[in-house]
Amino acid sequence: MRTCEEPRPPNGQSPIALAAGQSEYGFAEKVVEGMFIVVNSITIKIHSKAFHASFELWQLQGYSVNPNWQQSDLRLTRITDPQRGEVLTFKELTWQTLRIEADATDNGDQDPVTTPLRLITNQGRIQISLKRRTKDCNVMASKLMFLLDDLLWVLTDSQLKAMMKYAESLSEAMEKSAQQRKSLAPESVQITPPAPSTQQSWSQPFGVSPNASSIGQYFDKHDMKESSYHLLISRLDLHICDDSHTRESGTLKHGMLGGAMQLTFRRMAFDYYPFHRAGDACRHWVRYSEAMETRGQWAKKLVNEFQSKIEKL
Repeated sequence: MRTCEEPRPPNGQSPIALAAGQSEYGFAEKVVEGMFIVVNSITIKIHSKAFHASFELWQLQGYSVNPNWQQSDLRLTRITDPQRGEVLTFKELTWQTLRIEADATDNGDQDPVTTPLRLITNQGRIQISLKRRTKDCNVMASKLMFLLDDLLWVLTDSQLKAMMKYAESLSEAMEKSAQQRKSLAPESVQITPPAPSTQQSWSQPFGVSPNASSIGQYFDKHDMKESSYHLLISRLDLHICDDSHTRESGTLKHGMLGGAMQLTFRRMAFDYYPFHRAGDACRHWVRYSEAMETRGQWAKKLVNEFQSKIEKL
């Protein structure tokens, strides 16, 4: 894989649906989603302007699950709501061992002397939720949860600096991709009418069949209001060591004895909502609390003040 300097155009319709001669979510999509994939080992190499990295996975498994993240009948791994014209699907990836290694490229902006960044983890899994339109199979929202167990990571100060530069390089590409998606959002809204919101769906009757109402309630329970990415680590032992003396031509200067710091985190979580608009409600967030309600009111007040100033200008 290689990071792009400029984002590529959107992929368009699902290639599975086009190969099957269909444009809607149908039999071909269901067959591919129902596959159980087992890979003994897989290596992914990523090349970027500032660094190159490799991901090695052993005993990778991918399969469909129900909304409670349990393997069950394949018919229970998707939720289709004809009223909204949308379908929810749930996937899970598991592995035995994951090895990550990153190093600066020759033409990057890193220091001449760098230490490769390495990380080895044991069992982990990724939970993926997708919401697509049944009309054209386009993904409307996604939710990705990266779950890790106990993790021991030893970092030197040079590795920590390099990791921050790697993240900065990736963030530039991600920001350009996000800007492209935001710029294309109004076009998709004009071409395809938006699906009815939750309030509109509840204000209008779900037809004469009570089954339609139950499907709507079940869909709304597991619905993804917006795309999000999550990282959850049960326990992280982070050791940061000073290796400055090792780069002084092999000699240890007086007063530079080096040090180390150990940090232990329990149930550490990161939640990222890249397309959340300022002032919008966040009750659907994974770790929502009442304290966030006060912050939401404060943010909404700032947005209103900003909009009033823009209108005056």
